[in-house]
Amino acid sequence: MLTGEKEFPIYHIKVHHKSSAIADIPLALKKELDQLKFSKRFRNLKPGASIAITAGSRGISNYTLILKTIVKTLKEWGYEPFLFSAMGSHGGGTAEGQQEILQSLNINPETVGCPVYCSSEVKILEEIEWLGQKIPVYCAAEAINADGVLVVNRIKPHTSFHGNYESGLLKMMTVGMGRAKGADRFHSLGATHLADAIPLIAGQVLERAPIVGGIGIVENEHEKTAIIKGIPFEQIVYEEKSLLLEAKRLMPKLPLEHADLCIVGEMGKNFSGTGMDTNIIGRLRIQGIPEPTTPYFTYLGVLRLSEPSHGNATGIGLADFTTQKLVQEIDSKATYLNCLTSGFVIRSAVPMTFNTDKELVQGALQALKYDGSGGIRLLFIKNTLYINELWVSKAIYDELKDKEEIELVEKLPTIPFDADGNWI
Repeated sequence: MLTGEKEFPIYHIKVHHKSSAIADIPLALKKELDQLKFSKRFRNLKPGASIAITAGSRGISNYTLILKTIVKTLKEWGYEPFLFSAMGSHGGGTAEGQQEILQSLNINPETVGCPVYCSSEVKILEEIEWLGQKIPVYCAAEAINADGVLVVNRIKPHTSFHGNYESGLLKMMTVGMGRAKGADRFHSLGATHLADAIPLIAGQVLERAPIVGGIGIVENEHEKTAIIKGIPFEQIVYEEKSLLLEAKRLMPKLPLEHADLCIVGEMGKNFSGTGMDTNIIGRLRIQGIPEPTTPYFTYLGVLRLSEPSHGNATGIGLADFTTQKLVQEIDSKATYLNCLTSGFVIRSAVPMTFNTDKELVQGALQALKYDGSGGIRLLFIKNTLYINELWVSKAIYDELKDKEEIELVEKLPTIPFDADGNWI
């Protein structure tokens, strides 16, 4: 029990990062679109041309506003824009599942001002030979049938591999627009080949689909929109590489490198494709791929599954401990499909499960052989997307307290559990 000699104080702190964000999203976006309008493929479009805009499953900051502004601007230019689902196997790969995800992100015809199409239909653009095998290049049928395609996505480090192209416009073309079949074929190549496969497959999509350009989005440490870049078709490959470097520079990082126990309050697809961002928790759990050296947490616990995940608990296997409340929310079908598609099946494995948050912490302290003598390094974060607010034990606080960016909000006598054993 966390009573008597085993109680220890918890410090509620905030981390203040100095970073800039775009103040007027529509204005900045319109400036980029105005430049994009005069690019070669946009100039070739005739009045009334249909333009397909990618709609993904990620919780991008200002996502609805960005899509709405794009749609409004394209309409003003005389085009007929529409959104189409481009999210790989997410949503179970079905039209209904995709629509549910987009609705949870507040993306629908009423909010964006144009039709939103969801389906699993794809066409094969080409078949390429690589690694001694033939690889079909899939693309959403709505994109192929449109007069033009505008690819919109956030550019950021990936949670399963690293290279010149990770999460971004090229991956949206490779996996998102490839839908369930494309995602499955991509991941079948194996984790060690994914970084090289993205430009290879996306190159075929760029060449054979009516891509007119892209809108690249980069977010800062606070997950606010920091960069919006309109990129002509012929510059996407070059520009995305530069934007990824900027995204890595701006990506949020915890102010510490190791802890005995890290508790994540909530995991989910709206926070990361892996439920918990592997760059934040320092875990991959991909067979054949070395684990990151930092950050390093001896044990990792996760307490809840977010509602926007719709039961998809991909990434639960990254944790060592979880709660019965989270396990009861798991949709095994959606979770297994996601992990079978990626091939990273251990990420769906349910870890040691406890009835309450308090019992989870007690179990972790038992595994750590904590005897109440002090020095325990404990960290609590709400999720892996918003990490500017932390709850830490004294050992960690003493390490961080003199840093300029650290603010002490409150010192608590012990871990704040309610009467039901839930972390408050």
